[in-house]
Amino acid sequence: MRYDRTILIVDDEADARNYFEMVVRCLGYPAEVAENGEEAMACLEANRGISLVLLDLRMPRRDGLETLRDMRSSGRNQPVIMLSGAATTTNVVQAIKAGATDFLAKPISHEDLRTAIRSALKEEPAVAGEGAAAPASEGCLTESWMGSDMHTVWRRVAASDVPLLIEGETGAGKEVLARQIHTNSARARKPFLKLNCAALPGELVESELFGYERGAFTGAFTSKPGKFELAQGGTILLDEIGDMDVRLQAKLLHVLQDKECERLGGKDRIPLDVRVMAATHCDLKRAIADGRFRSDLYYRLNVVAIRVPPLRERLADIQPAAEFFLRKHCGDGSSAGLLPPALRQAMLEYEWPGNLRELENMMRRLLVIQDPDELTRQLFSASADTGAAAAPAGEVIRFQPAGAGSSMGFPVLEKVNEAKRKAEIEAILRALDASHWNRKLAAKILRIDYKALLYKMRKLEIDQPGGGLRTAAGGA
Repeated sequence: MRYDRTILIVDDEADARNYFEMVVRCLGYPAEVAENGEEAMACLEANRGISLVLLDLRMPRRDGLETLRDMRSSGRNQPVIMLSGAATTTNVVQAIKAGATDFLAKPISHEDLRTAIRSALKEEPAVAGEGAAAPASEGCLTESWMGSDMHTVWRRVAASDVPLLIEGETGAGKEVLARQIHTNSARARKPFLKLNCAALPGELVESELFGYERGAFTGAFTSKPGKFELAQGGTILLDEIGDMDVRLQAKLLHVLQDKECERLGGKDRIPLDVRVMAATHCDLKRAIADGRFRSDLYYRLNVVAIRVPPLRERLADIQPAAEFFLRKHCGDGSSAGLLPPALRQAMLEYEWPGNLRELENMMRRLLVIQDPDELTRQLFSASADTGAAAAPAGEVIRFQPAGAGSSMGFPVLEKVNEAKRKAEIEAILRALDASHWNRKLAAKILRIDYKALLYKMRKLEIDQPGGGLRTAAGGA
């Protein structure tokens, strides 16, 4: 179902913004994003159609409480759901007094956010099984880019109940496939829950997966079930499992073997009836060789492995997917004529390192600029700067839709990720050197949260004063 009510997402953390935007769009709402309170007020001024605001409490320049007070003092009465990892009694009371409609403690599950949004907007409650089915937009997209051979195989996988490993580049459509398989399985009317293992530190991933009892750790004021419990009878997707902490992998392995789990701080064993799917853009065999992933967990998950091919290997799917995204983001029919032959040819020659996600963003840009010729020039220019090579092979189920015989297979995404990784390492090391390795001061220099800096240092393997790394900066 599509709604006309736009939701504004305000959070200074990019990962959090992306997660909330994905949930909001999956629920069928248009979304806008802002990084801080100043941008939020500008968005509210520019777009009178915003019906709800998801507002982070702690942000630089203008925090959530100040932004909320400014909204109310200027006469804006949109409902506001306050979001924070510091859900103390004081913060909750201050937010409600300032005019917040609801307060959600981070990390926030898909279901909690959906319930809060629909309550704030006074939407009709979901019908039975609605949470399990893939959103209409995802279903249409799946039909538009999957070939007949892919449909045959994933329908067989959907009919079974075995663990599933989905491999593919970022943005290739791994989650879309997982949701479609769940929707066509016997568990379709039960929950489909997702946890991004790379978006949270290991200790938060553990509490999110298995839940916790009151008093299990500082701040655990109430007991909370984990996603495995909440997904009873349904499916759980462990996204980016290649980035999961090795210690947590051991606990997950026991859960898969014993089909039961235990909350943090608890003593009771909870029987589980959950189908587990895992998705990753990493080469798990290389991760096993490097000691970053357990081989026994890999073979437990890899009962069936499906590789979702990158968009550059699915040339016949580019135009249908582009047309789908134009329809999705433009309901007034003004997208007619925005895909002339020259632009279609440029799209076929472009590498698409960001895959479907990049294509969707490009179609949104096209709807804004309304200039196919300019976009055509940009694509041809980008294509001229990239080379071509064969895509790496792997022992997984491979789908070869029409157009897969193209020579375009250069792993551009790996180079993009590597460049981003090196840039992050260099920026963090400069801040650490400038602060004489005072990490709190370095976090202020970088304008990020202190815990976020510690997480990035651990992920990028920066741990020795003077710029030392456990592995070379250019390593995988």
